[in-house]
Amino acid sequence: MGSAFDAVVSFFFKYPLRVFARGDVVIAPVVPVIAVVLAAITAVVLVSLAYARVRTLRPADRIVLGTLRALAVLLVIGCLLRPGLVIASAVPQRNVLAIVMDDSRSMRIRDAADTTRLRAVQRVFDDTSALSRKLGEKFALRKFRFAAGAAPLADVASLTASGTRSDLAKSLNDVREELAGMPLAGVVLVSDGADNSTTSYDDALLALRARRVPVYTVGVGRDRFDRDLSIEHVSAPRRTLSGATVVVEADVRVRGIGKELATITAEADGRVVATETVRTPDKGDMVHVRLRVPPLAPGTYRLGVRARPLPDELVLENNEWQGTLDVRAGPDRVLYIEGEPRPEFAFLRRAVAADSGVQVVGLLRSAEHKFLRLGVRDSLDLVGGFPTTREELYRYRAIILGSVEASFFSVDQLRMLADFVSKRGGGLLALGGRAALSEGGFADTPLADVLPVTLTRGTVNEDDAAVTLKVKPTRAGEALAVLQLRDTPAASVARWDSLPPLTSVNRIGGLRAGATVLLNGSVDGGKADIPVLAWQRYGRGMSAVLAVQDSWLWRMHASIAVEDNTHQTFWRQLVRWLVDDAPDPVEILASPARVAPGEVVSLRAHIADALYTDINDAIVTATATSPAGTTSTVPLEWSLREDGSYTGSFIATDSGRYAIHVTSKRSRDLLPDARTTVPVDDLGADVSQAELRLPLLQRIAQETGGRYYPLADAKKIAEDAIYTESGVTVREAKDLWDMPAVFLILALLLGAEWGYRRWQGLA
Repeated sequence: MGSAFDAVVSFFFKYPLRVFARGDVVIAPVVPVIAVVLAAITAVVLVSLAYARVRTLRPADRIVLGTLRALAVLLVIGCLLRPGLVIASAVPQRNVLAIVMDDSRSMRIRDAADTTRLRAVQRVFDDTSALSRKLGEKFALRKFRFAAGAAPLADVASLTASGTRSDLAKSLNDVREELAGMPLAGVVLVSDGADNSTTSYDDALLALRARRVPVYTVGVGRDRFDRDLSIEHVSAPRRTLSGATVVVEADVRVRGIGKELATITAEADGRVVATETVRTPDKGDMVHVRLRVPPLAPGTYRLGVRARPLPDELVLENNEWQGTLDVRAGPDRVLYIEGEPRPEFAFLRRAVAADSGVQVVGLLRSAEHKFLRLGVRDSLDLVGGFPTTREELYRYRAIILGSVEASFFSVDQLRMLADFVSKRGGGLLALGGRAALSEGGFADTPLADVLPVTLTRGTVNEDDAAVTLKVKPTRAGEALAVLQLRDTPAASVARWDSLPPLTSVNRIGGLRAGATVLLNGSVDGGKADIPVLAWQRYGRGMSAVLAVQDSWLWRMHASIAVEDNTHQTFWRQLVRWLVDDAPDPVEILASPARVAPGEVVSLRAHIADALYTDINDAIVTATATSPAGTTSTVPLEWSLREDGSYTGSFIATDSGRYAIHVTSKRSRDLLPDARTTVPVDDLGADVSQAELRLPLLQRIAQETGGRYYPLADAKKIAEDAIYTESGVTVREAKDLWDMPAVFLILALLLGAEWGYRRWQGLA
């Protein structure tokens, strides 16, 4: 359809529309413009007078015939203005044209007619192809392959489609920088648009526009598969504590499949650890699957999510997702401060006692200046009560505040608690109780802003009755793995509905901006829900409020069976949630999470001291050990953009798992080390959204002044690329007055005049 339209436009207007879009319409009159204007006015006047003298014509006939004749005369006189199109074109063999071809895994998909996308591209852009010969007559061609970045390409036949990532923006930047200083007339980008990077396109396209370099995008593949299951998005933690059940959530895109059973599995190092069977929807194209991975031993695992192929499924490359999961040994220490003996203290510690991943250290005030210490490491630990130094406090990953008043702490200790969350990145949970939250006088303390709810000033009278609350998760709480009390979402919701009510004695104010309610409590006959569990991010850490005083009823209520483990499950998961994201002083992150052999691994280390103060003058070194046992040393340099951040990179050459070990020192002091791993293979991530991303390719072309082509129409690039304002160009004028459309319009006007005369019997 497009080719036929272009042919029609070219026939009537001499040139295709894309030439008009790139050129400027000008006039080059053969006589002065004023003479042409006077001639036009004179012609109109003479035509009007001539028809006015014909008395046999009706006024309507004079108007119609005079208008048609005047337009015909004006058209002829207008040709004296000699309209033309001035357009810049590249001087043959004086400019470079870059051809950048996708070499990522998604190009292996077999949906380009009778072959793979890669093979179809090789046919069109091979050195001996008709398109390459035509382009080679006009330009010096420079070919590149790209996946995570672009690199020069000697032979199109050497493309392997093995890249695990597609980063179009970075690749365009790489090509532009590689050809800096050369007369670059344009870039031909050949891709399916399957981009899984986080790089912004704005900077890359702005740089190309600044140089007036057009990008001609060529789309490969189908923009919608006929029958396909695709792992579209996976939400999984990158690290967890040993002994924890890991919840992996996957969005599976469904194409052309209605009401069939699909099997989704989770794998750890190739071993199936979780399986879910779902029925695909009759309407809609997305299925949400939740997989519960059982506790894994400490170590680093290759975590995979796979959709079992269906019969006649077109594309299998997008049926899997791969990531990494670091399982740390623990135990993570949690400090629980309670101001009075109460059942909550004993039952909470008992619920978590069997969890080897966490250790709840109890500090119970038994009398004035006397404390019961449980779970301490030595006889001097917490001997004076709550820690008085940050170094001592920051050894814990989370703090639980029970029914203890603000006056129990000094002002410095309250500031330490606030810094524990914001600077150390720890978790803080404030429980309800008669001496907690607003009732404990925390409203005017440094801790007030840390909590996710506002606190009111003043105290409650002793005779104020407790409020009975039926606790249920909100929509956000139902989606959170922490509050899943059973193996399936439906069973978990049913268990929440059957739990006995709890009581609260605290006045809870409004939520702070950014806070989220996870559990609500409804009062019998009440119209509004009361927040029971709310949380928010605060600085590097997080804080939460659980505004009830007797969660132990979920263990001891008459309706709870002796063997029921709801209370234990709730508290184990809640405490693990508090410590999960608490950082160590030294941490290392490798990105992307998976690469292919020959690709770059970026390392970013965050270095802080025991007080979690960022260090900018450390000497940081990473050692990368390949699967074969060879090591390479990567010095990490301080990043000026962020305090305590050090970056570096290396190229992963071998397939397998690379071990990364980071050591650092400041002056003569050694700092803690950090470790991580990076899997290296050809299991790419860009196949998860492998359908042709037409809008992205069209945007790149439009914003740079280029044009989008389906692969079947790529031959038109040879006609269009010559018209450019980049590189070595020459501006030429193309006449428009002799377009066939001009003569056609003149003939139509004269024919219309004659036809009107015949119709009215005037001829």
